[in-house]
Amino acid sequence: MEFHTGRLIDHVHIKAGDLEASRRFYRAVAEALGLPVTLEGEGYIGLDELYVSGTADGPLTQGLHLAFQASDRETVERFHAAAIAAGGRDNGGPGERSYHPGYYAAFVLDPDGNNIEAVYHGPSNRSADSVVITPA
Repeated sequence: MEFHTGRLIDHVHIKAGDLEASRRFYRAVAEALGLPVTLEGEGYIGLDELYVSGTADGPLTQGLHLAFQASDRETVERFHAAAIAAGGRDNGGPGERSYHPGYYAAFVLDPDGNNIEAVYHGPSNRSADSVVITPA
């Protein structure tokens, strides 16, 4: 079986009730996952395809489930610990799930109650670490 990532979603925009709490949370999550903060300015923070801003231009995002890719089980565990330490609330500690064999994940609620997950699907071969886009 073959599946693709990196071609369906351009970006996800979360509108946070307490932007500073969300900055702390998402910075910690990015560091635990080994991801850079790619955008940051007054009123927003970005991690590649994820953009988080305050609610000045619209309603609070609630009820979102967002799953980050993790490179191994240890990264899932670091994600969970860092997210909790940065103000997240446990929503399912690191462990194997029944979704499919090898599905190892942890779930944390972000400062606004969105369900944020880190998942490792088990050993696999990737054609590339990421899709690199350079404007023409």
